[in-house]
Amino acid sequence: MKPAAYSGGVGLQAAGRRRAAELVFARGGGRSALVRQITPYPFHVTRPFALDVERPDLATLYLQSASGGLYRDDDLSLEVTLKPGALAHVTSQAATVVHDTGGQPARQHVRVSVGPGAFAALTLDPLILFPGAEFVGRTDIHLAEGALAILADGVSWHDFSGLGRPFGRLSTETCVFDAGGNLLLADRGSVDGTDVVGPASILGPEAGAVGSVLLLGPPGRLPDVAAIEEAIDGAGCFGAAGAAPNGAGIAVRLIAPNGGRIVRAAEALFTLSVGRMLGFAPAHRRK
Repeated sequence: MKPAAYSGGVGLQAAGRRRAAELVFARGGGRSALVRQITPYPFHVTRPFALDVERPDLATLYLQSASGGLYRDDDLSLEVTLKPGALAHVTSQAATVVHDTGGQPARQHVRVSVGPGAFAALTLDPLILFPGAEFVGRTDIHLAEGALAILADGVSWHDFSGLGRPFGRLSTETCVFDAGGNLLLADRGSVDGTDVVGPASILGPEAGAVGSVLLLGPPGRLPDVAAIEEAIDGAGCFGAAGAAPNGAGIAVRLIAPNGGRIVRAAEALFTLSVGRMLGFAPAHRRK
């Protein structure tokens, strides 16, 4: 849903940014390397880390930003490509702030292409929607034969004035395609802030954040639903998991009082899923 992490900052700008970033990972010499990198302002990345002693071929990359958030009429995109056999985990360093967009939504588009036998995890901390924020996000995932993927994201809302003012509108779309370009899954939704902020929220009066996790791959390489829901409970979230359409994998929905619990649930599901997909317990990713 949301490609890069932007934290902190206030204010609006008169004209939105049009920026496109690209990351390409390839396998070689027993490791996965970042072989192509285009990261214009406000995107920024660290060097890839090999954090897992058991699987040094899994590269972990943190997305950062030189900006203070998403602003009015921004239009940012990110393309992540995993070449055959490459393994990469791309995560954000912090939550993403979306400021008041003044009726001109901020937009982000992510495209993830996972090659044959490759593994991709894109786990992004939740957006934080400020009063008046409008956001449109789209994520496209293309899976080659034998590819595995984890996609986790979410949103929370916050009024820094303490008056309970709602964000403007949130619209998201996630599509998953197989090796032949056939659509396996399409998840679309749109909601006004007035519907979810405050005591009359359709999610319940204590809800302050929502999240979703997609675990994509053959059923034998995925954790079972009971284990997933146990991990959700342990993170202090309400949620449920079920089979995604057309054998794409497992879809998970999360509701929580705040974005921090969504992060905890996503981390727990990442650990659980890597254990099934790659056969080891990953090291904690520090933020």
